[in-house]
Amino acid sequence: MGFLRQAGIAIRDWPVRLLFPPACLGCRNLVTAPGTLCAACWPGLRFIERPWCPVMGTPFPHDMGDGFLSGEAIANPPPFARARSAVAYRGVAGRMVQALKFSDRTDLAPWMARWMVRAAVELIPDADVVVPVPLHRRRFFHRRFNQSAELARAFARLTGLDYQPTALLRRRVTRQQVGLGARERQENVRGAFYVPPAGERILKGKRVILIDDVFTTGATVAAATRTLKRAGVREVDVLTFARALKEDFASEEAIII
Repeated sequence: MGFLRQAGIAIRDWPVRLLFPPACLGCRNLVTAPGTLCAACWPGLRFIERPWCPVMGTPFPHDMGDGFLSGEAIANPPPFARARSAVAYRGVAGRMVQALKFSDRTDLAPWMARWMVRAAVELIPDADVVVPVPLHRRRFFHRRFNQSAELARAFARLTGLDYQPTALLRRRVTRQQVGLGARERQENVRGAFYVPPAGERILKGKRVILIDDVFTTGATVAAATRTLKRAGVREVDVLTFARALKEDFASEEAIII
Protein backbone atom coordinates (compact mmCIF):
# COMPACT_ATOMS: atom_id res chain seq x y z
CA MET A 1 0.00 0.00 0.00
CA GLY A 2 2.86 2.38 0.77
CA PHE A 3 4.37 1.91 -2.69
CA LEU A 4 1.01 2.35 -4.40
CA ARG A 5 0.31 5.50 -2.40
CA GLN A 6 3.68 7.01 -3.30
CA ALA A 7 3.17 6.08 -6.94
CA GLY A 8 -0.23 7.77 -6.90
CA ILE A 9 1.25 10.95 -5.43
CA ALA A 10 4.02 10.94 -8.04
CA ILE A 11 1.49 10.54 -10.88
CA ARG A 12 -0.74 13.27 -9.45
CA ASP A 13 2.13 15.74 -8.98
CA TRP A 14 4.05 15.14 -12.20
CA PRO A 15 2.56 18.09 -14.10
CA VAL A 16 3.64 20.48 -11.32
CA ARG A 17 7.11 18.92 -11.17
CA LEU A 18 7.41 19.24 -14.95
CA LEU A 19 6.39 22.90 -15.01
CA PHE A 20 8.06 23.90 -11.73
CA PRO A 21 10.90 21.48 -11.02
CA PRO A 22 12.34 21.67 -7.48
CA ALA A 23 15.38 23.91 -7.18
CA CYS A 24 18.21 24.06 -4.65
CA LEU A 25 17.53 26.61 -1.91
CA GLY A 26 21.07 27.94 -2.23
CA CYS A 27 21.83 28.13 -5.95
CA ARG A 28 18.62 27.28 -7.87
CA ASN A 29 20.12 24.19 -9.52
CA LEU A 30 17.68 21.32 -9.94
CA VAL A 31 17.28 18.88 -7.05
CA THR A 32 15.17 15.79 -6.47
CA ALA A 33 12.85 17.24 -3.81
CA PRO A 34 11.60 20.72 -2.81
CA GLY A 35 13.21 22.41 0.17
CA THR A 36 16.61 20.73 -0.20
CA LEU A 37 20.14 21.70 -1.13
CA CYS A 38 22.19 20.34 -3.98
CA ALA A 39 25.38 18.31 -3.45
CA ALA A 40 27.51 21.41 -4.08
CA CYS A 41 25.72 23.63 -1.53
CA TRP A 42 25.11 21.14 1.27
CA PRO A 43 28.76 20.93 2.48
CA GLY A 44 28.80 24.72 2.90
CA LEU A 45 26.00 24.67 5.47
CA ARG A 46 26.90 24.57 9.15
CA PHE A 47 24.11 23.79 11.57
CA ILE A 48 24.69 25.18 15.07
CA GLU A 49 24.73 22.17 17.37
CA ARG A 50 25.37 21.40 21.01
CA PRO A 51 27.49 21.98 23.00
CA TRP A 52 26.60 25.66 23.16
CA CYS A 53 26.27 28.45 25.71
CA PRO A 54 22.87 27.92 27.38
CA VAL A 55 22.20 31.66 27.27
CA MET A 56 23.76 32.97 24.05
CA GLY A 57 23.52 29.78 22.02
CA THR A 58 27.04 30.20 20.65
CA PRO A 59 28.71 26.84 20.03
CA PHE A 60 31.62 25.61 22.14
CA PRO A 61 34.52 23.69 20.55
CA HIS A 62 33.90 20.87 23.05
CA ASP A 63 31.64 20.05 25.99
CA MET A 64 32.35 22.49 28.83
CA GLY A 65 29.94 20.88 31.33
CA ASP A 66 26.40 21.68 32.40
CA GLY A 67 25.67 25.35 32.98
CA PHE A 68 29.00 26.63 31.62
CA LEU A 69 28.47 30.13 30.20
CA SER A 70 30.35 31.87 27.41
CA GLY A 71 32.49 34.89 28.21
CA GLU A 72 29.96 37.05 26.37
CA ALA A 73 27.09 35.92 28.60
CA ILE A 74 29.14 36.55 31.75
CA ALA A 75 30.66 39.91 30.78
CA ASN A 76 27.51 41.36 29.23
CA PRO A 77 24.39 39.46 30.37
CA PRO A 78 21.62 39.96 27.79
CA PRO A 79 18.07 41.04 28.63
CA PHE A 80 16.64 37.96 26.91
CA ALA A 81 16.64 34.54 28.53
CA ARG A 82 18.04 32.42 25.68
CA ALA A 83 19.19 32.94 22.10
CA ARG A 84 19.24 30.19 19.49
CA SER A 85 20.09 30.13 15.79
CA ALA A 86 19.71 27.41 13.19
CA VAL A 87 22.87 27.86 11.12
CA ALA A 88 26.12 29.82 10.92
CA TYR A 89 25.87 32.93 8.75
CA ARG A 90 28.25 31.98 5.98
CA GLY A 91 28.26 30.37 2.57
CA VAL A 92 24.89 29.07 1.44
CA ALA A 93 23.13 30.32 4.61
CA GLY A 94 24.36 33.84 3.91
CA ARG A 95 23.14 33.60 0.33
CA MET A 96 19.72 32.45 1.50
CA VAL A 97 19.42 35.37 3.92
CA GLN A 98 20.42 37.84 1.23
CA ALA A 99 18.02 36.26 -1.29
CA LEU A 100 15.12 36.45 1.18
CA LYS A 101 15.91 40.00 2.21
CA PHE A 102 16.92 41.71 -1.00
CA SER A 103 15.73 39.50 -3.88
CA ASP A 104 12.11 38.95 -2.82
CA ARG A 105 12.68 35.22 -2.26
CA THR A 106 9.88 34.89 0.27
CA ASP A 107 9.46 31.30 -0.95
CA LEU A 108 12.58 30.48 1.10
CA ALA A 109 11.00 31.45 4.43
CA PRO A 110 8.98 28.25 5.06
CA TRP A 111 12.04 26.08 4.46
CA MET A 112 14.29 28.28 6.59
CA ALA A 113 11.66 28.16 9.35
CA ARG A 114 11.84 24.36 9.39
CA TRP A 115 15.50 24.57 10.36
CA MET A 116 14.62 27.19 12.97
CA VAL A 117 12.11 24.80 14.54
CA ARG A 118 14.94 22.30 14.96
CA ALA A 119 17.07 24.95 16.72
CA ALA A 120 14.18 26.02 18.98
CA VAL A 121 13.21 22.61 20.30
CA GLU A 122 13.82 23.70 23.91
CA LEU A 123 12.17 27.11 23.47
CA ILE A 124 8.87 26.03 21.93
CA PRO A 125 7.32 24.27 24.97
CA ASP A 126 7.80 27.40 27.10
CA ALA A 127 6.52 29.92 24.55
CA ASP A 128 3.12 31.59 24.22
CA VAL A 129 3.59 34.08 21.40
CA VAL A 130 5.81 34.58 18.33
CA VAL A 131 6.78 38.18 17.53
CA PRO A 132 9.01 39.32 14.64
CA VAL A 133 11.52 42.18 14.82
CA PRO A 134 9.59 44.90 12.97
CA LEU A 135 10.52 47.13 10.04
CA HIS A 136 9.66 50.80 10.07
CA ARG A 137 6.66 51.46 7.83
CA ARG A 138 8.77 53.57 5.46
CA ARG A 139 11.23 50.74 4.88
CA PHE A 140 8.37 48.28 4.67
CA PHE A 141 6.79 50.41 1.92
CA HIS A 142 9.98 50.21 -0.16
CA ARG A 143 10.73 46.53 0.50
CA ARG A 144 7.04 45.44 0.51
CA PHE A 145 7.64 42.76 3.15
CA ASN A 146 9.49 42.14 6.41
CA GLN A 147 11.83 39.16 6.16
CA SER A 148 11.66 38.58 9.93
CA ALA A 149 7.87 38.51 9.77
CA GLU A 150 7.96 35.99 6.92
CA LEU A 151 10.16 33.70 9.03
CA ALA A 152 8.03 34.25 12.13
CA ARG A 153 4.78 33.53 10.28
CA ALA A 154 6.14 30.26 8.89
CA PHE A 155 7.62 29.30 12.28
CA ALA A 156 4.30 29.95 14.08
CA ARG A 157 2.42 27.91 11.50
CA LEU A 158 4.79 24.95 12.00
CA THR A 159 4.65 25.10 15.81
CA GLY A 160 1.05 26.16 16.37
CA LEU A 161 2.12 29.16 18.45
CA ASP A 162 0.21 32.44 18.45
CA TYR A 163 1.64 34.84 15.84
CA GLN A 164 1.43 38.57 16.63
CA PRO A 165 3.15 40.60 13.88
CA THR A 166 1.98 44.02 15.11
CA ALA A 167 2.49 43.59 18.86
CA LEU A 168 5.94 45.22 18.53
CA LEU A 169 6.47 48.20 16.21
CA ARG A 170 9.38 50.39 15.13
CA ARG A 171 8.92 54.09 15.84
CA ARG A 172 11.76 55.44 13.68
CA VAL A 173 13.97 54.50 10.77
CA THR A 174 17.40 53.37 11.93
CA ARG A 175 20.66 53.38 10.01
CA GLN A 176 21.83 50.19 8.38
CA GLN A 177 24.00 48.35 10.91
CA VAL A 178 26.69 47.49 8.36
CA GLY A 179 30.05 48.89 9.38
CA LEU A 180 28.93 50.02 12.84
CA GLY A 181 30.76 48.91 15.97
CA ALA A 182 28.98 47.23 18.85
CA ARG A 183 28.41 50.47 20.79
CA GLU A 184 27.26 52.31 17.64
CA ARG A 185 24.79 49.51 16.93
CA GLN A 186 23.37 49.83 20.43
CA GLU A 187 22.93 53.59 20.05
CA ASN A 188 21.42 53.13 16.61
CA VAL A 189 18.52 51.03 17.91
CA ARG A 190 18.09 52.67 21.31
CA GLY A 191 14.46 53.72 21.65
CA ALA A 192 13.63 52.43 18.17
CA PHE A 193 10.80 50.10 19.24
CA TYR A 194 7.51 50.42 21.06
CA VAL A 195 4.57 48.22 22.03
CA PRO A 196 1.17 49.77 21.21
CA PRO A 197 -1.67 49.49 23.74
CA ALA A 198 -3.24 46.58 21.84
CA GLY A 199 0.11 44.79 21.93
CA GLU A 200 0.41 45.31 25.69
CA ARG A 201 -2.96 43.66 26.22
CA ILE A 202 -1.89 40.67 24.12
CA LEU A 203 1.63 40.24 25.49
CA LYS A 204 1.34 41.07 29.19
CA GLY A 205 2.51 38.12 31.28
CA LYS A 206 3.35 36.03 28.21
CA ARG A 207 6.57 34.32 27.18
CA VAL A 208 7.64 35.49 23.73
CA ILE A 209 9.87 34.06 21.02
CA LEU A 210 11.33 37.08 19.23
CA ILE A 211 12.36 36.24 15.67
CA ASP A 212 14.92 37.89 13.38
CA ASP A 213 16.86 36.71 10.34
CA VAL A 214 20.46 37.15 11.58
CA PHE A 215 22.05 37.55 15.01
CA THR A 216 25.27 39.60 14.82
CA THR A 217 26.13 41.63 17.93
CA GLY A 218 22.64 41.19 19.36
CA ALA A 219 22.02 44.94 19.66
CA THR A 220 18.72 44.87 17.76
CA VAL A 221 17.16 41.93 19.59
CA ALA A 222 18.40 43.28 22.94
CA ALA A 223 16.70 46.64 22.32
CA ALA A 224 13.52 44.90 21.19
CA THR A 225 13.61 42.62 24.25
CA ARG A 226 13.90 45.55 26.66
CA THR A 227 10.90 47.18 25.02
CA LEU A 228 8.85 44.00 25.29
CA LYS A 229 9.73 43.53 28.95
CA ARG A 230 8.82 47.13 29.80
CA ALA A 231 5.43 46.35 28.27
CA GLY A 232 4.89 43.50 30.73
CA VAL A 233 6.21 40.49 28.82
CA ARG A 234 7.29 37.85 31.31
CA GLU A 235 10.27 36.51 29.39
CA VAL A 236 11.80 36.68 25.92
CA ASP A 237 13.73 34.05 23.98
CA VAL A 238 15.43 35.04 20.73
CA LEU A 239 15.44 32.85 17.63
CA THR A 240 17.20 33.66 14.35
CA PHE A 241 17.80 31.72 11.20
CA ALA A 242 21.53 32.51 11.14
CA ARG A 243 24.21 33.51 13.61
CA ALA A 244 27.38 35.43 12.75
CA LEU A 245 30.19 33.60 14.50
CA LYS A 246 33.47 35.35 15.20
CA GLU A 247 35.55 32.65 13.57
CA ASP A 248 33.67 33.15 10.30
CA PHE A 249 34.32 36.88 9.92
CA ALA A 250 37.48 38.92 10.24
CA SER A 251 35.42 42.08 10.68
CA GLU A 252 31.82 43.18 10.99
CA GLU A 253 32.11 44.94 7.62
CA ALA A 254 31.91 41.49 6.05
CA ILE A 255 28.44 40.97 7.51
CA ILE A 256 25.68 42.41 5.34
CA ILE A 257 22.40 42.78 7.24
